[in-house]
Amino acid sequence: MFNFCTCMSFKQEPCSDEERGKDSPVRKRDFKKGIHEIMCINNPPLRVSTSERGDYGDDRVINLDAGDPTMYETYWKKMGKKATMVIPGWRSMSYYSNGRSLCWFLEPDLCQQILRLHRVVGNAITEGRYIVVGNGSSQLILAALYALSSPESSEPTDVVSAVPYYSSYPSMCDYLKTALFKWGGDASKYEKEGSNYIEIVTSPNNPDGSLREPVVNRSGGKLLHDLAYYWPHYTSITAPADFDVALFTASKCTGHAGSRIGWALVKDPEIAMKMVKFIELNTIGVSKDSQLRAARMLSIVSDSCEQFGSTNVSDNRGESFYGFGHRLMTERWCRIRQAVKHGGMFTLPEFPTAYCTFLHQPTESRPAFAWLKCEDEEEDCAGLLRRHKILGRSGVSFGCSPQFVRVSMLDRDDNFDLLVQRISKITAAPNNSERH
Repeated sequence: MFNFCTCMSFKQEPCSDEERGKDSPVRKRDFKKGIHEIMCINNPPLRVSTSERGDYGDDRVINLDAGDPTMYETYWKKMGKKATMVIPGWRSMSYYSNGRSLCWFLEPDLCQQILRLHRVVGNAITEGRYIVVGNGSSQLILAALYALSSPESSEPTDVVSAVPYYSSYPSMCDYLKTALFKWGGDASKYEKEGSNYIEIVTSPNNPDGSLREPVVNRSGGKLLHDLAYYWPHYTSITAPADFDVALFTASKCTGHAGSRIGWALVKDPEIAMKMVKFIELNTIGVSKDSQLRAARMLSIVSDSCEQFGSTNVSDNRGESFYGFGHRLMTERWCRIRQAVKHGGMFTLPEFPTAYCTFLHQPTESRPAFAWLKCEDEEEDCAGLLRRHKILGRSGVSFGCSPQFVRVSMLDRDDNFDLLVQRISKITAAPNNSERH
């Protein structure tokens, strides 16, 4: 019999969910209103920092189409040698990591640090789960669809997600033209009775940052929870996630998108084994070098949380990684809201305030993307931004109208400064005349 993972003996926090809840009396929805307005004090929206890339002028195009998390470079540069590792040439030469683990290519160090980080943050239950590591959450999504589909069915299993859904879901489902699964469209409009389906629930959602629950809720359905953004710098951690299949990724957890490391917490051993088989056939495992680097980064994040606590306030000693992320994302959302209000051409979603069990205070969501809506119904929002040298991803890619566009909030300071500056200058001209 396989172990849950290579290190299930790792010491868990002796705190039950019930006990954790008792420490959160404010959680009874006695939330403070307007907290983001308070956090905006002394954060003017139009300041421009010195560019780290001096060869570019202010008239350059800024590409915010993808969610490349380069804003975290500042934090990791401060870590210096602590975040630097040397891998001896003889280490990790084998395909295998640990023969006792269901996921035979999962490095024990990474397994241990995944368990530790979820315990420190409190965003997922790991007890009784199998950990499957993948080349980012993208590979894990395909592995999960492979494992959750019904091979005995006469037709492919429908994969659905509520609009606006992550733009890559349709292409990921249909690219290989497999007989196992296919894209089924908007979950809120799914009408096939008595058929098998897989609903992808992305929460917080990409692109609009909303908190999601399943919408189809029919017999024969299976759920896949994409929790890439369920971390305290993006949203309130209200309870540990407890799902059959939950996906996480280092790219949004620590900012190390280039390492291509993601992991799944899976209840059913048969589903986990099928996911492992998919990755085995697809890439014969996952890079040991990337896993070791990811383990080091997760360890530093957990250390920072334990050393500096969960506060989002920086002091002379330093701050935790999630304290840094929360502080920076709060400031950025304050600035872009002020810029949108100043220009008057766009609107942004409003987010609820909830008590965060990690930060120990009520917080508002601070999504990784700004989901802009152009108030001119005839306007192509992505095209409008393009004319102002901002590249975003059109709402059409997410199953919505071109009135919407998604722009990344995670780029370097100089690019974000230009975004805020340019958004504030896009105004709604009277009588639909030319905008300037």
